[in-house]
Amino acid sequence: MKSRIIIIILGIAFLASCGSILSQNTGKKTQSSSLMDFLYPDETSRAEHTPEIPVLKLPVKVGLAFVPSKNWQRDGIHSKDQIELLEKVKKSFLKYDYIDRIEVIPSTYLQGGNGFTTLEQVARLYDVDVMALVSYDQVTQSLENNAALLYWTIVGMYIIPGNENSIQTFVDTAVFDIKSKKMLFRAPGINKLEKRTTAVGIDDTLSEKSIEGFGLAVADMTINLDVELARFKTRVKEEKIAKVEHSKGYSSGGSMSFYLLVFVLVVLTRKFTRTKIQ
Repeated sequence: MKSRIIIIILGIAFLASCGSILSQNTGKKTQSSSLMDFLYPDETSRAEHTPEIPVLKLPVKVGLAFVPSKNWQRDGIHSKDQIELLEKVKKSFLKYDYIDRIEVIPSTYLQGGNGFTTLEQVARLYDVDVMALVSYDQVTQSLENNAALLYWTIVGMYIIPGNENSIQTFVDTAVFDIKSKKMLFRAPGINKLEKRTTAVGIDDTLSEKSIEGFGLAVADMTINLDVELARFKTRVKEEKIAKVEHSKGYSSGGSMSFYLLVFVLVVLTRKFTRTKIQ
């Protein structure tokens, strides 16, 4: 009897500390990448530059990449997951005629870089005019509560899930013109997930929910990005946020409509003239 009581006490003590024994993910953890830190790594780079109106040559070529975190190899998004998420973002750009092509660029090309200098080098490498940079901030919190109970059953100890896990994810896409270094527009996305687990299942759950949170936040962001892309043409005309030039052989949907109207008028005029002569 005495030995049984000792075992129960030891089991309860184990339960109280199982979060720290079985996982290093209990408590609060943050993984993030900072757009400001990447673009302006030091005081000199943050000096104001002369304002310049971007000149966009349509159709534009866009580079798409995640902003790397300073310690990305330890707690950032895995490169494979980055590419999969960026492919989803890419679809938002493809539906607009003023965009030529979109290049998905691994964040390794930006790692350890020097702000806009690095962006210019990567832009030349991939032959793009505009860069869409995706930054992120994910906060994971795993806390034990009083619901964590230890029971004796015929098969041994049984633990009722008592770890409250929450994952809050924020992602943001900022689109920059490379030459003028001016931000054209941005679009955010957010998500929050909650899951109760036992201490034993914390690591697997948090890993699974982490990438799920990124996926849902990116999905939310693409909705906002689609809105901003649709508004961009209007803002160029009404707010004069950029000057537009057309590449040889390119014409927007509006220009095509104009030429079609001219063509129809010419055909009708010729038809009318022939009828009159007859």
